[in-house]
Amino acid sequence: MPRVTRKGQVTIPKDIREKLGVKPGSTLRFKVVEGRCFVEKEVKENKIDRWVGYLKGKKRTDALIEELRGEVEE
Repeated sequence: MPRVTRKGQVTIPKDIREKLGVKPGSTLRFKVVEGRCFVEKEVKENKIDRWVGYLKGKKRTDALIEELRGEVEE
């Protein structure tokens, strides 16, 4: 069982690091809930992933572009 050092450090067992995919430089998040501590690896969101499916069920792309541009007078 890991012990806390004088500096407040703890060695995370290898099997847990492997299961979480924790490597040097990884960022961990600690949560305390009802006296228990939970650790999770921070996963950085891919900026493109947040937009995937955004237009699903919306107007067609060319209709959106026309709407954004407004009426064009010739």
